[in-house]
Amino acid sequence: MSYKKIDEKDISRIREIVNDNERVLRGDQINEEYSHDELSGTSSYPDIVVKATSSQEISEIMKYAYENVIPVTPRGSGTGLVGSSVAIEHGIMIDTSLMNHILELDEENLTITVEPGVLLMELASYVEDHDFFYPPDPGEKSATIGGNISTNAGGMRAVKYGVTRDYVMGLEVVLPNGEITQFGGKVVKNSSGYDLRDLIVGSEGTLCIITKAILKLLPLPKKVISLLIPFPTLDQAIDTVPLIIKSKSIPTAIEFMQREVIEDAEKYLGKAFPDNQSDAYLLLKFDGNSVEEIEQAYDNVAKLCLAQGAIDVLISDTEEREDSIWKARGAFLEAIKGSTTDMDEVDMVVPRNHVNEMVTYLHNLHKEIDIRIKSFGHAGDGNLHAYILKDDLSDEEWEKRMKATMEKIYDKAYELRGQVSGEHGIGYAKKVYLKESLPEENIDLMNGIKRVFDPDNILNPHKVAQA
Repeated sequence: MSYKKIDEKDISRIREIVNDNERVLRGDQINEEYSHDELSGTSSYPDIVVKATSSQEISEIMKYAYENVIPVTPRGSGTGLVGSSVAIEHGIMIDTSLMNHILELDEENLTITVEPGVLLMELASYVEDHDFFYPPDPGEKSATIGGNISTNAGGMRAVKYGVTRDYVMGLEVVLPNGEITQFGGKVVKNSSGYDLRDLIVGSEGTLCIITKAILKLLPLPKKVISLLIPFPTLDQAIDTVPLIIKSKSIPTAIEFMQREVIEDAEKYLGKAFPDNQSDAYLLLKFDGNSVEEIEQAYDNVAKLCLAQGAIDVLISDTEEREDSIWKARGAFLEAIKGSTTDMDEVDMVVPRNHVNEMVTYLHNLHKEIDIRIKSFGHAGDGNLHAYILKDDLSDEEWEKRMKATMEKIYDKAYELRGQVSGEHGIGYAKKVYLKESLPEENIDLMNGIKRVFDPDNILNPHKVAQA
């Protein structure tokens, strides 16, 4: 595809649409952060950044881009890990971070309507203040809701509550041709034709730009308690996970972690973890409407863990301890990042009954390839995060070993009937692995859908299944 290179006439027209020069950035005004996301290593500057404030503004910009075949890249807070929000073909970047308003809390329909730039932590705090609960809980709390929807983010509570897709009821979007339309709404049931809303969730900004979202809420659980369970070995911890899942007492979250990752988090946060003496840990969360209800649930699981060799069961029965544990868990990514010179991530997902096999494989792989690998993840839903660390390797050796490690991990995930991404998406960085893991017919269908929405391929080109 041949795209138009942005010139002064284009800049002038965009400034005319926006009518606020402070929200139109070009040249030296474009911060280096706009050239990349949090981790992927993919870097490319847009020609111009527009900090949009309304659906209508985005619509007018998209109409102009569509007429002139100018590439457009949507971006939220830039916390992605796979290059989804990197402007590979330069062009226009539309930053939605200023579209950060909570528009409506509908207590009768248990919904909240928000703009895409609302941060996850802002949404969670707002609804909790009104005695409601938004269950999706990705680790990066400064991610935008638009970004969460675009990657179908999951997070730690997916075991019990599901993922972002399960809570998106309606969307307002701007199509590549600039038209504004709506998918879904506040109805609980809907069998009215193809569900285009679900198609948009997880599409990583390749089909449209999300400008509003109607999200489903639940009543806020009255009580939350976590269990930190140390095990002598990683194998014992992971082998216990399937037994917990098969029990009738399903936790809200089942996380696994190793001591070395905890030590990184302690160093990063400057705070001691409640326990750091064991090789491996399970972190479980339970919620409910009474202490009695939760105690009944976690008592069975605690006994099960002890029977499998757990050293102890530490109960976070105070707000301070609860906060300490989950803050450390939320800091894992940044802590690992700070412990090495460079790194890349594998975000694979396997069926839950194969979690123990996958974790064991990751634990042994670093010896085979002679490279450091740190892992943690959502053991309860099979979504594991493996971080491959560069340390003192030369650039050439790093590229060689990193690619070899990724290929082996993805091959193993495929062998176990898993997928290449559980919650971070494909973006630009992981396209090759997606194509290796799916039938050619599936890739063709994805690209066919892309052509229907965006025949000139101007919206976020070269992402997901595209060449």
